[in-house]
Amino acid sequence: MKRLINGNEATFLGAVKAGATFFAGYPITPSSEILIQAAELNAKDPSFKFIQSEDELAAANAVIGASLAGAKAFTATSGPGFSLMQETIGYAHQLEVPAVYINVMRVGPATGMPTRPSQHDILQTKYGSSGDYYPIVFYPNSVEECYRYAITAFNAAEESLSPVIFLSDAFLSHLYEVVDLDTIEVEVVPRSVPPLGTGNRTFTGLTHDENLSPCTADAAIFRQWHDKVKARHAKIAKRYAHFEFSGNKKSDTLLIAYGITSRVIAPLESSFAVFRPIRIFPLLSDELKKYAKDYKNIAVIEANDGQYASLVECILRRDVISIPLLGGKISLDEAIQGLKDKLNREVI
Repeated sequence: MKRLINGNEATFLGAVKAGATFFAGYPITPSSEILIQAAELNAKDPSFKFIQSEDELAAANAVIGASLAGAKAFTATSGPGFSLMQETIGYAHQLEVPAVYINVMRVGPATGMPTRPSQHDILQTKYGSSGDYYPIVFYPNSVEECYRYAITAFNAAEESLSPVIFLSDAFLSHLYEVVDLDTIEVEVVPRSVPPLGTGNRTFTGLTHDENLSPCTADAAIFRQWHDKVKARHAKIAKRYAHFEFSGNKKSDTLLIAYGITSRVIAPLESSFAVFRPIRIFPLLSDELKKYAKDYKNIAVIEANDGQYASLVECILRRDVISIPLLGGKISLDEAIQGLKDKLNREVI
């Protein structure tokens, strides 16, 4: 059945379709509709558990507890709350806990422009916590994809035994589109680990051996754990190497854009080649190298000051044109004209 829904609604429905039975969160614009839907579902169906926590720290940790207890669990926040969750996300990687953390981005730092969209938290999703860890991060660009990739995020979490990040933004989360969710077919991966109290399972932030004994001074034990986790994440991430590429043999310039910004530059596809990463992390290194080699110029358009562009430049080992769309409010005509002007300056 076709229905008119927004990105936040589709994201929540995707989580429920994936089998999520627990949500903890703290209200924050522009993600609050997800929390509201969770509260409403809990009122109708008490088997779906809901906590409006005292802050984002509590929500992030409650998600870990629920996952350890056997539930598919998630939370939703925005930039300031996501910042508070970073230590817990790192802890979840150490515990090998499957869970989903949704970040509906807005302009920052701090409170910034709380009702305006941005893509300011790209690097934070990769480098926000301490230590070496390998997050899997998805960023859709439509209401339909919000539903599809919410399910995918839970699948990847179960398979990688790790917290997975689902990115959105103030535009996408409040974008209304007509979709038929019943026709969207996405496999749902079942719960991958038993709850605590069954099997041989530990939870500790300390490095530990296979017998679950802490080994905080044994580098060999840490390397074994690290290599195991890194290899698992690489294998699972490869399974979800989602992207779109529209080649244009008449152009010598490849545009790279993701999330809502890829919608902004859609009118340029007739003039330029476009690469859209959907799996933001791990970086689609092989795919970027494959398609970028055929173009003289590479330009990354994003709603931040070149965060993804800096990573692309490192991967390709060549100069990349960074085109930031900043300020949280810009008309399509202004965006397109700004892109054309900068490309003309940089490319000529």
